[in-house]
Amino acid sequence: MSRPTGWRIIEDPDVRWFVPSGDWTVATVGRLDADLRAITRDMQAGQLGLDLGEIDDIDVTGAFLIDRTLRANDCAADPHLRVRGDNAGARRLLLLARQNREACPSPPTDLPGFEAVLNRLGRGAVGFVDETRGTLAFLGEAVVRTGQALVRPRSVRWASVVRVMEDAGLDALPIVIVLSFFIGMVIAFLGANILADFGAMVFTVDLVAISVMREFGVVLAGIVLAGRTASAFTAEIGSMKMRQEIDAMRVLGLEPMRALVVPRLIAMLLMTPLLAIVATVAGLVGGLMVTWLAAGISPVMFLERMNLYVPPQHFWVGVIKAPFFALLVALVGCRHGLLVEGDVASLGRRVTTAVVQSIFLVIIVDALFALLFLELGL
Repeated sequence: MSRPTGWRIIEDPDVRWFVPSGDWTVATVGRLDADLRAITRDMQAGQLGLDLGEIDDIDVTGAFLIDRTLRANDCAADPHLRVRGDNAGARRLLLLARQNREACPSPPTDLPGFEAVLNRLGRGAVGFVDETRGTLAFLGEAVVRTGQALVRPRSVRWASVVRVMEDAGLDALPIVIVLSFFIGMVIAFLGANILADFGAMVFTVDLVAISVMREFGVVLAGIVLAGRTASAFTAEIGSMKMRQEIDAMRVLGLEPMRALVVPRLIAMLLMTPLLAIVATVAGLVGGLMVTWLAAGISPVMFLERMNLYVPPQHFWVGVIKAPFFALLVALVGCRHGLLVEGDVASLGRRVTTAVVQSIFLVIIVDALFALLFLELGL
């Protein structure tokens, strides 16, 4: 006849024995969880022992619960833990639980002010290197998978591509148009006020056209996508990760990279140039309105001067950058979604990191393109 499931504490002169009894399996230990969490506050570290002689049946869940109870008392208690009782199966499962538990947290250290700053800088540098390495590895894998998918178009989940094109592209059009329109107005207003002092107000047209076509249109579209789309990708994939849907996909033989990342990447590569073009047109319209109302430059004169004195290369310089921004935003959002752990706090941290990292990369890549085009004379 099996014993009732429970435990007791045996006091010896030099050790306190934790004695579990009965069946410690997934079907029985659930009701013991709260009480086991409570007793760890009353047990002293370094004086623990485990008696396995009264256990009738045990599985991995029971072994984990016993190990958690002892570890909560003293995380690094392996040298101090005494085990007795002739139960080879329980010993084996307990050893397995102890081998696969989380590492003990490092004890907090109070460093002097200057050393603390150096320590923080060092950790930040190491984290930056690790993050760069991980991002480049993910970039390489995603580019290879996308190339393989484009070689075999039938393997692409085009329904997912169209859905992402609608969510990330078409739904973002209103905010991109409004922001670009007002940015164009601000540039034209500032340019007109400054150039009026030199009697060169007509050059406001050149200022608006070049700045919007080369920089502001595509950069604004990239930043909007970084804040809107990268966070959405991270939240969507991270929620799937938390619900173990990605693990289920792997069990079914589906690759998350091919099923989740490639459709989003293709959709972004298709929609970001369109958003950049629309943002450029909206910015030019905003500049046209200000120059017409504040500077007396008619729309016809605005368009004629832009056509005569603003080379079309400025437009293509801006549009060329759009696919690179799309690549960065999609990869950062998807990568951080796949890195989400099992709790909501991890999801929040990854969403925040994805947005910040995407905006940072968009600005850095835009600056690199500016230097490249300056050297090329474009």
